[in-house]
Amino acid sequence: MSKQIRIFDTTLRDGEQSPGCSMNLSEKIEVARQLETLGVDIIEAGFAIASPGDAAAIATIANTVKNSTVCSLARCVEKDIDVAYGSVKDAVDPRIHVFLATSPVHMEYKLKMKPEEVLESVAHHVAYTKKLLDNVEFSAEDATRSDWDFLCRVVDVAIKNGATTINIPDTTGYLTPDEYANLIRYIREHVDGTDNIILSCHNHNDLGMGVANSLAGIQAGIGQVECTINGIGERAGNASLEEIVMALKTRKDFFDADTRIDTTQIYRSSRMIQTITGVPVAPTKPIVGANAFAHESGIHQHGVLNNKSTYEIMTPESVGIPQNAIVLGKHSGRHAFEARLKDLGYTLSKEKIDKAFAKFKVLADKKKVIKDRDLEALIGVVPVSGPVRYTLKQYVINSGNTISTTAVVKMTKGDEEFERAALSDGPINASYAAINKITGLKIELQDYSLRALTDGQDAQSEAVVKMTFDGKEDEVVTGRGVSVDIVEASIKAYINGINKYLNS
Repeated sequence: MSKQIRIFDTTLRDGEQSPGCSMNLSEKIEVARQLETLGVDIIEAGFAIASPGDAAAIATIANTVKNSTVCSLARCVEKDIDVAYGSVKDAVDPRIHVFLATSPVHMEYKLKMKPEEVLESVAHHVAYTKKLLDNVEFSAEDATRSDWDFLCRVVDVAIKNGATTINIPDTTGYLTPDEYANLIRYIREHVDGTDNIILSCHNHNDLGMGVANSLAGIQAGIGQVECTINGIGERAGNASLEEIVMALKTRKDFFDADTRIDTTQIYRSSRMIQTITGVPVAPTKPIVGANAFAHESGIHQHGVLNNKSTYEIMTPESVGIPQNAIVLGKHSGRHAFEARLKDLGYTLSKEKIDKAFAKFKVLADKKKVIKDRDLEALIGVVPVSGPVRYTLKQYVINSGNTISTTAVVKMTKGDEEFERAALSDGPINASYAAINKITGLKIELQDYSLRALTDGQDAQSEAVVKMTFDGKEDEVVTGRGVSVDIVEASIKAYINGINKYLNS
């Protein structure tokens, strides 16, 4: 019997802390549902004490998710723990994840606590949490830069006071795989009771070893891996869920370990996170990158054509990458459209299918052939962020290399129509200036990117903008727009960001 590894996904907590990756309530719920479909064992839905919005989002997810544990992070502070409990208590299987730093540098400069004070705090707050619920996880923050004997004392205290999962995080991504495996073995050898609890790892990727350290930890006795979709997270990110899961699946002969992840949902999960955050993965990203299953070398192509196993150690289908490139066009009906979406792994509500089909018909008038990648781009722009406040009705651009650009934009808000004109140094800037006049909002554009989503001269383009409102530099909102016209895509992205801000 293979060892079963629990997958603890922290995309909604640590992943969302990555700059530009914040999500609103509707988006968090969509992600949580997808993580549940993916088969994640534990969903860390947020850090409840961080804000009332975070606590409300965790509570909503706790009431929505039925087949995964829902968890909230909390410091070793009673108020943190109380708020965390309030947010997860209605979950089918609630968990509170308390943490306290154990490294000398953290204890001296951040906590300003002596080692004995840290031990007392861990004992008190783990016991306090245990009175509220049974499922308690404790993390020794910066464990890998801690004194190993002191770390063992902390782990021992946490177990004795009721922790059922103990996390040994490489918070700064400092260790090598051999070092991390040796640390886990040392803890198992020097702390009584580790066989009766779950040991967990949470490895950051600062030196590019997050996944390798996690896999080394599994070999040394780790039973739970904390990770994120696409590896998003603080600084250089976290260990990537899809890489860990597929390494275990592909090399089951070596690791003798398995997960309950439905790997055919990996690609869709990755695409959802890219769409919502506006952060694309590199083409060479393992498992989900655009080039992960592409073969350009003549020798490689020849081998793959004869037998895929010559250069492919897993199939695109095994991670849910669609291979049946069915062609749809303007004469295709709703039944064919809906059937293809199901083939691609998308299960949408009737309302969202209606919206998607309407967008499909508009796109079909602009493109002769609509392939799977076009459909995926289309689904990505179906709103998941609440009511649509503003919509684009039309725009007119007057531009040239010897004149200033003028943009006239007409938008609707409910039954109202607004039209404004603006002059600037390019079609995008002029359009955004006109939109600012319509909304009356103080908007600062922090970042803008544009890329082709599909191939050919009539390719769909994706514009992604990152915006701040009212001078709040730490509250970045991501907007996304897709169109065969790059100006229209850019305008839609800007309006999408505004709508998300107004709904948050």
